[in-house]
Amino acid sequence: MLVRAVKAVALLSTGLLAGAFGYGAVNVAYAFRAVPLDVRFTFHTALMQVNGPVMQTTMGLAVLGSLLLAVVSRGVPRLLAAGAAVLALASFLITRFGNVPINGQIKQWAVTSAPPDHAAILQRWETFHVLRTSAAFIAFLLVVLLATGLGDRRGKSGTVR
Repeated sequence: MLVRAVKAVALLSTGLLAGAFGYGAVNVAYAFRAVPLDVRFTFHTALMQVNGPVMQTTMGLAVLGSLLLAVVSRGVPRLLAAGAAVLALASFLITRFGNVPINGQIKQWAVTSAPPDHAAILQRWETFHVLRTSAAFIAFLLVVLLATGLGDRRGKSGTVR
């Protein structure tokens, strides 16, 4: 029963993380490019105020859920779960040290003006976003493999030991 609960938490949290970042990469990033810069900066700032606590919690749960799954697993499933935990942690670190500082700059631009090199800075933000989204998606894929039994080389049972 504990293993199923841990597996469910890991699956849900990594799925939410990958989905939220994926939605941002596919929809929000393209919408940002379609509006004037002042609108983008204002919306980006408002979005980050809401996203900050939500995404940090989601990343924390993804790391914790995957790490717990590694603890209750054996063999290849343990390695896959540990890999998912490392990737979820990577998405947090990329966010914290890549995207968040740029978010602070964008917040300032919303009330002043963008510097001449703003396009390069925004491109760097998007690069960090692609990296964290990729890490989150691969973490989710690893947990899906475990949840479906595909990551278990023993075959039929699909149980995690």
